[in-house]
Amino acid sequence: MLSYLNVLLNAEDAAKACALRIAEILTEAVAARGEARCALSGGSSPKLMFAELAKLQMNWEKIFLYWVDERVVPPDHPDSNYKMAMEYLILPAGIPIEHLARIAGERYPEEAAAHYISEIRVEFHLKEGELPVFDLIHRGMGPDSHTASLFPGDPLIEDDYEIASNTYVEKFNSNRVTLLPGVLKKARHTVILAPGADKAEALRDVLEGKSDPMKHPCQIAAKPPFPTEWFVDEASARLLTKKS
Repeated sequence: MLSYLNVLLNAEDAAKACALRIAEILTEAVAARGEARCALSGGSSPKLMFAELAKLQMNWEKIFLYWVDERVVPPDHPDSNYKMAMEYLILPAGIPIEHLARIAGERYPEEAAAHYISEIRVEFHLKEGELPVFDLIHRGMGPDSHTASLFPGDPLIEDDYEIASNTYVEKFNSNRVTLLPGVLKKARHTVILAPGADKAEALRDVLEGKSDPMKHPCQIAAKPPFPTEWFVDEASARLLTKKS
């Protein structure tokens, strides 16, 4: 594993380094288990990383993609995480459509969550009460230190037992479906891409502040002993006292 904190010069370099690491992890998973299962996040930061990942030579026939979270909108909506991944990664890389397990955001929130949970249970061959183990979960972090669609104060932050849930994000007046902390904690690998000066305070609080996931949800599985690696830039790391 690389250093859990990788500080690059700028957002472009952080995206490239993150893409290379994701490719390495997924390639190793395919070699070890014959396939790889990866959950992707949305937002603005992954666009560069997805574009870089699409350029790499990958055995996409053996890789299955899921989503960490999704807005409850149709798949062609500008706010759809699926749409963004489709444009920047899936189509450019030629990833088979049948290897995608998207969250059906065009459904009612509760129905979308239930359908996603059912699909994960079937594809991971889970018994009652079991949680999926993703080979890789890619996450981001907002300036408010949210991750996935787990925002500060959400009671779901304390749910280590369920796979996913619908949730309402009041600050954005947005219904979402998100994977839950128990799943985030069980991932074989996690990469968090969080460049940008607007994330400097959140990064400091998450990595160097008091442990309080209810206030800083991105602290969930954020550093050792969890197999998590951060890819940030000098702008987002400017307030850290330790940058290695």
